[in-house]
Amino acid sequence: MTGVQVHLVDGTYELFRFYYALPEHVDPEGVDVGAVRGVVRSMLDLLGEGATHLGVATDHIVESFRNELWPGYKTGEGIDPVLFAQFPLLEDALRALGVAVWAEVELEADDALAAAAAVASGDDRVERVLICTPDKDLAQCVRDPRVAQLDRRKGQLYDEAGVWAKFGVEPASIPDWLALVGDSADGFPGLPGWGAKSAAAVLAHYKTIDAIPDRAHDWDVDVRGAMRLAATLAERRADAELFKVLATLRTDAAVGGVDAWEWQGPTRDFREWADRLGQPALAKRAEALATRRG
Repeated sequence: MTGVQVHLVDGTYELFRFYYALPEHVDPEGVDVGAVRGVVRSMLDLLGEGATHLGVATDHIVESFRNELWPGYKTGEGIDPVLFAQFPLLEDALRALGVAVWAEVELEADDALAAAAAVASGDDRVERVLICTPDKDLAQCVRDPRVAQLDRRKGQLYDEAGVWAKFGVEPASIPDWLALVGDSADGFPGLPGWGAKSAAAVLAHYKTIDAIPDRAHDWDVDVRGAMRLAATLAERRADAELFKVLATLRTDAAVGGVDAWEWQGPTRDFREWADRLGQPALAKRAEALATRRG
C-alpha cells in the first residue's frame, strides 16, 4: 500500500455547518437528527469521490484541558441543546458507516486532527494528508509537500504558500500569530493593539513571540505603532505565552494508525441508522461503494 491519501475531517465544524444549513429531521423517537444526516451524507460524498482513508474528530464535550488554563476559554454554554445532543448520535452513526471516529474529551477535535496529521505524515506510505476544515488553528499543521488544509465548502486548498498568503506567516508561526491577535471563537483575546497585519509583519521576521525584543528600537522590522506594540508585549508577555499554549495543538491524542482509518465499508448497524435518518438509500449507497472497491 503506497501513494495513500488521508482525509481528516473536523466533525464538530461539519455538525455545526449542517445544523444551521439544513432543516430539522425528527426520527421516530422524536429526536432531531437533521445535522447528523447532513454530515453522514457529506462523508459518503467524500468516499464516493475516492477517499480511502478517513478519520473524523469531534468535541464529545466542548470543554478541554485548556479551560483550566484560561477561564474565558470556550465552553458549551450557548450551544443549542438540540445541536449538542447530536454529537454522540453523529459519532455512533459514523462508526456504523465504518468510519474512524475520534471523540475527544480531555483534548479537542483539533488536537485529534493534528495528532492524526502527524501520524499520517510520518508514514512513508502516505502521499498526502488533507485536513478538511476552514479552522485557522489547523493551518499550523500544514507542511509541504505532504500536509495541506482543505476547505471543502469553498473548494480551497492551502499549502504553505496558501497559509502565507492568508495569514502573512508560515504555518509554524500560527500559534504565535493567534496568541497576539486572539481567537474569539476559542475565547482568548490576544494582546491589546496587536492586529492581524502588525502581528504578521513582526512574526514574518521573528517567527516566534520569544524572539521578539521587548524594546521597539531593537526591532529589525518597521511596523506602525512599534513602540506601543513592543511595550504591550513586554508588559503582557506572560499572557502571550499562555495564549500560545492555548493555540498550540497537541499531537498526543490516541488516534491509532493509518491502517485503522482505511474504509472497509459499512457495518450491519448502518442500515438501521439510515432508516433512523429517514434515508434508507444511504445504506444502499454505502454498500454499493464498498462492493465496487471489492
